[in-house]
Amino acid sequence: MLYPLKFKPRLKERIWGGDKLGAVLGKTVFPGEKIGESWEISGVQDDLSVITNGFLKDNNLQEVIEIYMDEIVGEANYEKYGIEFPILVKFIDAHDVLSIQVHPDDELAKERHHSYGKTEMWYVIDCMPGASLYVGFNRQVSREEYLQAVKCGTLPSLLQKIEVSPGDAYFIPAGTIHAIGKGLLIAEIQQTSDITYRVDDWGRVDAQGHPRELHTDLAVDAIDFSKPQNYNITHKPVIGQAVNLKTCDHFTTNIVQVEGSVTRDYSDLDSFVIYSCLSGKAEMTWGSGEKEMLTQGDTVLVPAQLNEITLQGNVTFLEVWLK
Repeated sequence: MLYPLKFKPRLKERIWGGDKLGAVLGKTVFPGEKIGESWEISGVQDDLSVITNGFLKDNNLQEVIEIYMDEIVGEANYEKYGIEFPILVKFIDAHDVLSIQVHPDDELAKERHHSYGKTEMWYVIDCMPGASLYVGFNRQVSREEYLQAVKCGTLPSLLQKIEVSPGDAYFIPAGTIHAIGKGLLIAEIQQTSDITYRVDDWGRVDAQGHPRELHTDLAVDAIDFSKPQNYNITHKPVIGQAVNLKTCDHFTTNIVQVEGSVTRDYSDLDSFVIYSCLSGKAEMTWGSGEKEMLTQGDTVLVPAQLNEITLQGNVTFLEVWLK
């Protein structure tokens, strides 16, 4: 019988990264490294997650889906995505501000890159006082006005800047211009895609004194210039319940707070379930009493074959699935 799968994080050094993925979430970060991202579960072809527990240890995610198919991901998901796992889960340490960027939708990504687009959501785990996100334009902006702002270096003045606190959550549909501000530790749920169009990098240069590549021409056709919307999906957790943050075509994400014991029944769900531990620790139990301990920074994939798990402890999770 299958069991909840844990994976080796794939750590990514970034110009804007820091040390919080090690200091707060327990990742292996060495002194001097600027680790910006920890890819917790990835089906991206060159960054496939590798299992670290149980009899499937050392197999990658694609290999186990190829063998167990719908028992891992669910019938509908296997029919649609095959052996490509459809969701990418990350932790992000923004020691410095990220570039202003946009991601293409499915149609444009398929046309240009033979890939899925990138719709995502962010959950703020921790942040310094006054930390902000940049999400969408702050008013109706035309294509022509946007291009002029890019040319003149005034693009940041057109963005909606939002001061945030731990527990805040935001939904970023493909086509939304955005940036993660300085001093934020974030959990990110997104489609399986690594396509980013960078349009402004705040005048930053790399260690050799060179500016990073911009993708202005590619980005302009990807940006959604329709009326700005409310991207805030924050909901307070309720002890013992799964509170929905966002349901869309690409994922469903709930916040689950446990104080004591909670049993989650998935018998009516045709999907895998991901648990990403934001704080605390808990024991996960399934089957005939098998157990796995989860602590802050852990992420686990519950195969679709499992109909029920029990969580025991004091912990807050993001719970993610797709059907």
